[in-house]
Amino acid sequence: MATRRRAREIVLQLLYEADVNPGREPESSYAFLRSRMQGRKALTKFGDQLLVGTLEHRQQIDEQIGKLTTNWSLSRMAIIDRNILRLGAYEILFGDTPGSVAITEALALASRYGDKNSPRFINGVLDKVLKNKRTGAAP
Repeated sequence: MATRRRAREIVLQLLYEADVNPGREPESSYAFLRSRMQGRKALTKFGDQLLVGTLEHRQQIDEQIGKLTTNWSLSRMAIIDRNILRLGAYEILFGDTPGSVAITEALALASRYGDKNSPRFINGVLDKVLKNKRTGAAP
């Protein structure tokens, strides 16, 4: 299974690792991604763009998510939820993926890797991110 969804799953693993154990060499992350994409260059490039972009914009993304989540600081969120939110917010704010598709893909990740409440929580936050982007409103 080498699809964009699979690329997102691999990127989520790398974001999780970067969150709990920063310091992995970028080339090592790229090699991991490349090996999991089984030589599919377009998917490897897509995954690399997601990973690099999310990490480069992480501070901006975290600030926006922090403003949109009442009573939840990023440090209190489950690590998997936090990184699904980062990935989804990156795609909405900085990527080429349509916002509704980014949310759908984030919900698929949350359903597979999060707990029973993850999809609802992630949907609510990413919906706010998308609405703010569409209206040009600050969070």
